[in-house]
Amino acid sequence: MKNVRPSESPSVRPWTAITSSRYFIYVLVAPLFLVLLAYVVYPLFQTFIQSIEVKGQLSLKNYGKFFSLEHTSNLEALWTSIYISVLSVITCAIVGVAMAFLLERYEFPGRKILTVLAMVPMALPPLVGVLSFTFLYGESGIIPRSLKLLLQMDHVPFSLKGVWGVLMVHTFTMYTYFYMTASAAIKGLDPSLEEAASSLGAGRMYVWRRVILPMLTPAMVASSLLVFMISMASYTAPLIFGIERTMTMQIYLSRTNGNLDMAATQSTILTIVSILFLMIMRWYQNLRNYQNMSKGVSVHRTEVKSTAGKYVSMILSFIGVVILLLPILVLVLISFSKDATWTTQILPPEYTANHYVKLFTDSKTWRPIGNSFKMSFIATIGNVIFGVAAAYAMVRMKFRGKSLLDVLIMLPWALPGTVVGVNLIAAFSQPSVFSFNQVLIGSFWILPLAYFVRHLPLVFRSTSATLMQMDGSVEEAARNLGASWWYSFRRVVFPMALSGVLVGTLLAFVQGIGEFVSSILLFTTRTAPISVEIFQRMYSFEFGTACAYGVLQILLIVIVLFISRKISGDTTTTAV
Repeated sequence: MKNVRPSESPSVRPWTAITSSRYFIYVLVAPLFLVLLAYVVYPLFQTFIQSIEVKGQLSLKNYGKFFSLEHTSNLEALWTSIYISVLSVITCAIVGVAMAFLLERYEFPGRKILTVLAMVPMALPPLVGVLSFTFLYGESGIIPRSLKLLLQMDHVPFSLKGVWGVLMVHTFTMYTYFYMTASAAIKGLDPSLEEAASSLGAGRMYVWRRVILPMLTPAMVASSLLVFMISMASYTAPLIFGIERTMTMQIYLSRTNGNLDMAATQSTILTIVSILFLMIMRWYQNLRNYQNMSKGVSVHRTEVKSTAGKYVSMILSFIGVVILLLPILVLVLISFSKDATWTTQILPPEYTANHYVKLFTDSKTWRPIGNSFKMSFIATIGNVIFGVAAAYAMVRMKFRGKSLLDVLIMLPWALPGTVVGVNLIAAFSQPSVFSFNQVLIGSFWILPLAYFVRHLPLVFRSTSATLMQMDGSVEEAARNLGASWWYSFRRVVFPMALSGVLVGTLLAFVQGIGEFVSSILLFTTRTAPISVEIFQRMYSFEFGTACAYGVLQILLIVIVLFISRKISGDTTTTAV
């Protein structure tokens, strides 16, 4: 008779029987569907209902107002948002892919330092990036004022404003998404494909257009989606650079004026535009197979050997370093300036270190920092629990509704932060079963919930990418040796996927700390996070304190990016 080991005792067998059942998968995925239903689908549905409900009756009156040709402010805002977002995708793609191709394909003086500094804009949260560009290139910026004095002119020779100002900020702060994904893709390209095309008589431009660019399509589609969504959600850049009407601004004004029905209508239309863009990009990506089936080695860098080429590359590298570092350096400089003393001078006239002292000693100044850390930490815990579970279910399990789960968990990826904020307002302004019969709007918990919804795809994508690279036979071997599902997941799968989990966790945490667009709709005076505090300080002309908050955010992001790179290298790119 076979001896029964302690781990196989009869008391354990019922649990083993449950986990080995083919229906056990639904026990695991049911909480995922419930969470997504409660905090993604239900708020989205409530926003739609609010948009078509007028005085208790169903009506399309709000949509009639939106598309009215008599009052075209909403149509102008929709067109402006789409126009800016599409242009942002194009300019970011040109800069990001060109820089990735240059730094990955060629060896020249200054390449290594440029490779490091190319990631500098990642350390600038969108709101802080707008601030730095305003201080540098705005009408009262340092560089225009300096040129005016140097050239003895009556007016500044140039200044960033309008659509071009927004595009400059968007391009500088967002090209890194294209750069990271394109760099990873270029490293994996097989040079034999290009050599074969060249040997058949194809020119360099033809090879680039028909061989290299199609192989970069999956990376570019993912980056295009992210840049388009961030651009559609942009609020501060259009506001500061004088663009009167964008969708996010219209939603904020409707919400502030108490016109919640119109805010819901505007959010619904913005959701439809975002999802349509997502569908178009997915359709384009699925037109053909982009998988590299060859077994060649990755691309080697070509060294620039001509003397003229080396000097030109050195000069351009120096200019690139200055351009990349200036926005952060100017923030650091102004963070030491005394509040309300910088008016018409080129540089701040008085300096102090009190802003940094107050950040950690003054309870009023510290409160936004503490709020951001607490709320982002709570949201990130939820992201890890549900993001890892969803990634494991999607990659390793087969069940009905798998495609639906994939769509639902990536839906927040296609929604601008403004829409997420309005959805939560529509859903949780009244008690509901999903809010445990509590009103969440105005409470501490609404912001962590918004961050959870917004950044769940980050942990999911990062963990999924790592699990896809793992050999599934390792887990099967553990199960065949008698390990339970929970034991094999805890001791085999999770440790092997830990690098991807950590990368997604760090990115979700730091994104939560810098989240502005949804925060501006949901905060209260006691729950204001860092991003909202920066915005308010700037409009109170407390530039020094605002920039000190910004520098703190930058330092945190730099630390997180450094740790992420150390943990998993290019897995960070996959998460983004």
